Amino acid sequence: MKQQSYAQGTSAVPLIGETLGENLQKIAERFGDREALVVISQGYRATYAQLWEQITTVAKALLAYGVKKGDRVGIWSANRYEWVLMQFAVPRVGGILVSINPGYKQSGLKYALEQSEVDMLVTAQSFRQTDYIEMLNQIRPHCSYPRETVILGRNWDRFLAAASKISDEQLAEREASLSFDDPVNIQYTSGTTGYPKGATLTHHNILNNGFFIGERMYFSENDRVCIPVPFYHCFGMVLANMACVTHGSCMVIPGEVFEPELVMKTVQEEKCTALYGVPTMFIAELEHPNFSQYNFSTLRTGIMAGSLCPRDTMEKVVKLMNMKEVTICYGMTETSPVSTQTTPEDPFEKRVGSVGKVHPHVEIKIIDPQTGRILPRGEKGELCTRGYSVMLGYWNNEKETLNAIDRNGWMHTGDIAVMDDEGYVNIVGRIKDIIIRGGENISPKEVEDFIRKHEGVVDIQVVGVPSYKYGEEVMAWVILRESYEDIDADALLRYCKGRIATFKTPKYWKFVQEFPMTVTGKIRKVEMREISAKELGLDHLNGIHTED
Repeated sequence: MKQQSYAQGTSAVPLIGETLGENLQKIAERFGDREALVVISQGYRATYAQLWEQITTVAKALLAYGVKKGDRVGIWSANRYEWVLMQFAVPRVGGILVSINPGYKQSGLKYALEQSEVDMLVTAQSFRQTDYIEMLNQIRPHCSYPRETVILGRNWDRFLAAASKISDEQLAEREASLSFDDPVNIQYTSGTTGYPKGATLTHHNILNNGFFIGERMYFSENDRVCIPVPFYHCFGMVLANMACVTHGSCMVIPGEVFEPELVMKTVQEEKCTALYGVPTMFIAELEHPNFSQYNFSTLRTGIMAGSLCPRDTMEKVVKLMNMKEVTICYGMTETSPVSTQTTPEDPFEKRVGSVGKVHPHVEIKIIDPQTGRILPRGEKGELCTRGYSVMLGYWNNEKETLNAIDRNGWMHTGDIAVMDDEGYVNIVGRIKDIIIRGGENISPKEVEDFIRKHEGVVDIQVVGVPSYKYGEEVMAWVILRESYEDIDADALLRYCKGRIATFKTPKYWKFVQEFPMTVTGKIRKVEMREISAKELGLDHLNGIHTED
């Protein structure tokens, strides 16, 4: 009888039963003199002792501003040192950090603030060409959240000054009331039901996931990790920051957003030992005209995740960037996020052709999505995850929580996977209709619902098409009203600009009279993807195709 597609991550290393604050304090005591955080674009450097002191100041300021246990505190900013301070200060006072995508426009911002009922918002003044303050002012008449706003660079110092009103004893009293099972973070993730859902994660979730991610890469206090991936996403917040702080490693942040040459310069000048990125980022670095001018000799490891990795990219990263111990991770926000990961010892073929084996203290299985039966190894089915890493649920959304997590505690990922005889997992498609563009999860329904409001649009269907650079790009098939047949792609792009996030705006448009359908009237998105890829000349890109 063939072995079942089930695996559990046995480990002699126990789970950490501490809050984020308790764990970081121990790390700061052990590695106080070692550098903890470097942000090149801000000229910022701090040792672990200094970082702990600054986090303590922010935690006291939050108490002075009236943040209670369970209050939601939003952070809306690209990568800055203040983001890291908030990441650890908010949990120390029992608050729940709401990670808000810096690319959100009005509709996304308003939704996140209202859905999570943000009590306090810490925000940058702008991001790229977007004026955050103006956007907040525009939605305020229609949105009762947040009750308090702190603007970085404008009243941050005044906010910090309020810390003097709070004693060490008051902060200690609040921390003593906390449990590692308390929620500490809401991260919004797209799904098939339209607007994003707020995956609610605990101290236990992200502390342990970050720790075991770092363990698989053999992190120690001697590692310096270059982090160009965004903090608001679990890639930056957990895979990077949490993996570092649980091992006394140094977080090295090149800038607010990804710039390939700045990343390469940072690796060289800061003597980084690890580098993170989605495949798109590594491709941009490898293809940069000045690539050969930089020295990558200090690199040994890192993570490539977020979308499928092209084989030739991995080969170049290993050979040309000296990342001989680079790892591949698979996960989802709802599972904190990593469930499987390759190791430096895995054969190269497994590191390119799989997403590794199950993580410690985690269970995975591959099932027939119709019957729930565990499939034999080698057969394709839905990947499910169970264990400490599974979220508490979707914030204020019991219905979707019950749809995602079954009565036995299994998180149904919606991803189609296959497990080989050695326990390595390969992701081959998706049940859930999500587009993954450069690591960003995009709900087709959310984009469809927005563009369908245009008076000239009768109907729209959004699909993902292959992209060498981003893994997938957004494409819209549109049926226009008869009296609006002169509308073109440029007109719809103007309609989207400034109203939905740029990464969600379709790159490709196809105007049709009808959509491909099954005999039962179901729209054949798989066929639409195939047609689109062929017409665009992208069908040669392997590993991108998804299944309905």
